[in-house]
Amino acid sequence: MRLSIRLLPLTLAIWTALPAHAEDKMPISWKRCPIVDPVPAFTDTQPTGDDTKVKRNTLPTTVEGDEQTGTIDIPVFSGAVNLNRGNQFLGTDKLTFNKNDNTYVAEGHVRYQDGNMRVVAEKAHGNQDTDEHTIEDMRYQLVSRRGNGTADTINIKDDLGQMYGATYSTCPPEARHWQLEAREIDINNEEGMGIARGAKLRIGRIPVLYMPLFVFPVDGRRRTGLLYPSISTTGRNGLDYKQPIYLNLAPNYDMTLYPRIMSKRGASLGTEFRYLNATGEGTIAGTYMPNDKLRDMSRGSFVFNGYQNLSQHWQARAGLVWLSDTRYLEDFNNSSAGIANYNVLSSVGIYGNGRYWNAGIMADRYQLADYTLTNASLPYDRLPRLYLNWDQPVGSLFRAGIEAEAVRFSHQSYRPILAGGALGASTDIPGGSRLDLKPFVSMEIERDAWYLRPTVAWRYTAYQLDGQLADRIALDNANAYAATTGTAVTPALVAQYRQANPTRTTPIFSVDTGLYFDRAFKFRDTEYTQTLEPRLFYLRVPYKDQNALPIFDTNALSFSWGQLFRDNRYSSADRQADANQLTAAISSRVLRQSDGHEVLNVSFGQIHYLSDARVHLPWEKTIEKGSSAYVADANWSPNDKWQFGASMQWDPKIKRRDLASVRGRYLFGDGGIVNLAYRYRRDLLEQADFSFVYPINDAWSLVGRHYYSLKDNKPIETLGGVQFDSCCIAIRVVARRYIATREGDLKNGIMLEFELKGLGSAGQDTKRTLRRAILGYHRDDLYLIPPETATGQTVSDPDPTTLP
Repeated sequence: MRLSIRLLPLTLAIWTALPAHAEDKMPISWKRCPIVDPVPAFTDTQPTGDDTKVKRNTLPTTVEGDEQTGTIDIPVFSGAVNLNRGNQFLGTDKLTFNKNDNTYVAEGHVRYQDGNMRVVAEKAHGNQDTDEHTIEDMRYQLVSRRGNGTADTINIKDDLGQMYGATYSTCPPEARHWQLEAREIDINNEEGMGIARGAKLRIGRIPVLYMPLFVFPVDGRRRTGLLYPSISTTGRNGLDYKQPIYLNLAPNYDMTLYPRIMSKRGASLGTEFRYLNATGEGTIAGTYMPNDKLRDMSRGSFVFNGYQNLSQHWQARAGLVWLSDTRYLEDFNNSSAGIANYNVLSSVGIYGNGRYWNAGIMADRYQLADYTLTNASLPYDRLPRLYLNWDQPVGSLFRAGIEAEAVRFSHQSYRPILAGGALGASTDIPGGSRLDLKPFVSMEIERDAWYLRPTVAWRYTAYQLDGQLADRIALDNANAYAATTGTAVTPALVAQYRQANPTRTTPIFSVDTGLYFDRAFKFRDTEYTQTLEPRLFYLRVPYKDQNALPIFDTNALSFSWGQLFRDNRYSSADRQADANQLTAAISSRVLRQSDGHEVLNVSFGQIHYLSDARVHLPWEKTIEKGSSAYVADANWSPNDKWQFGASMQWDPKIKRRDLASVRGRYLFGDGGIVNLAYRYRRDLLEQADFSFVYPINDAWSLVGRHYYSLKDNKPIETLGGVQFDSCCIAIRVVARRYIATREGDLKNGIMLEFELKGLGSAGQDTKRTLRRAILGYHRDDLYLIPPETATGQTVSDPDPTTLP
């Protein structure tokens, strides 16, 4: 038979709203939680249909039972009684329904389930006419996320609900590390809000937080309110308390305020405004401190990041940064990244992308962020820059394309630092404009075991220089000529060298060719494939005197494996290296046939300079005929646990290494990892880096890092700590000593964090610090490209109101 019984609209959603903070980028780990459900799955459920409330109300309810007794007006179903509507299920041992007043009573082994939760109770009763329902002595478990608890009684009428004696936790019942309790909870589903009275948070059996009245959202709708605070203490800021306040302004934009009090510095206010529309989104963030007691000045910052899609192929993007002073990054950053950057970049532009092309018009500007320097150290601003890159197949054998760029370079004036620290008069740095065109044609002949790619390019670069810059370059060249010939520098000689519109035209020819061999072999009952890949790259670029050209944004690229096969050893168009050189290289790989795992790869190469390379930057030496440094790289991964790697550059002329890097990694246990690395670059750095996560047992582990500069005989960062990670709670204590000032001063700090999984965390973000310091602390980082690597930006603080 069928009855028009409305199933209970149980929306016990307090737990869905408690974690009202932004989720960590590192996901919560539930791997230590038992598989057994606090409320086991029902074996007699038969959910069908959609689980949305609107559609459920239009569906009929089916009632089945082993036996029906009673009367026509008051039927009684007993045995295995099942009520189904859509994805809702109600099971009980006995159901009595009174048709006269539309009331019902469910008794004995009451079970309820929908798309959100599963409930067991002793008794349920209600009135269909008034839409009032009561469940007594219930236990529940969420099915869409972690969470379980109990309630003495729940009363529901329409979209209103009241719970008495309710609890919630993500911990299993037998190991209640933390639990939220409330004397009474009132829920309004229509408004999406709830009120908890007498709310109490327990860690273990100890109450740690009591809230007489707590208002919270009960669904996914954003609500204005307080987010979790951050409390820490450091030697630099003293006691540091930050209380985020979330403001839900509209469906497509919101704001978060960050009032902050630092006992040693004073009070500040930060804000983050986010917006979203049909074609773009953006974030505006800033901070303001009226008076920093340590600096005796006001401080502040501003950040904007956003994009707007203009069409299928075009997008406008902007990333703007402003700092109140050059000490801001150092003072308000909690890692060495705060002193690693001496400037911040603002950029805005319109960018296009197609199948064979990309283009853009943009402008950027630098701001100094290092008080030990002046604006003279900043790169040139590009105001504006236009570029176009096109590369397309032509027929079945050729590729053709062009790289084009037009830039106006300007530089900010600066005040030199005089003796005693005083600043001199403002000094201008002249700039200019540059047009660079590089069309090319390449032939691509490829077969299964070899390839041949000859390429012909033509590079044309033209400048329009400011008068002062043209004068300075002319004077430098006249002085160089006079020093070489022993003649005097005269106005006529300087005028002879002066070029306000210098140009350069250079043909470029290259041939890239290689072979591919492979063989199969068996080692210790495992099938492998080994490849052998020799490669030759010939480059010919005739010499052009480029002393009349300025240097706006060009530097020599670091010598590396990729540099062996480039047609220019400089980063930009101000210098095009001349070349008559041949690169000889060979690579070999060993692949496991069963899954394609690369067990070993080895690469070795060298450039042979067939004649002197005469083009150079003023601070460089020319490259003489002969051979470059050997470049070697090897990586060995015998299994999924061990990985070793080494890179080396050896200069045969001076019989010294230019670069060396050795690295090793071992994975073990449940999240255990050991990293060891050595890095050396001649005249620049020599460093050793050791880090680890050592599990003591299933819950406890030790973490640490020692990052040391052998060149300076000084630690860069030393970190050690202990962490407890159970099913539903984590505690981390970390001690740090790191370089915190540009003078190299070391600072100490202690970080403490309590994480109640599924509820939130209190204290400093230790997970982020450990993830940055220990590669593999989050295992996915070993296989994915970190965001800062992909974007080229350094992320050092998760707080949007604190600059990276």
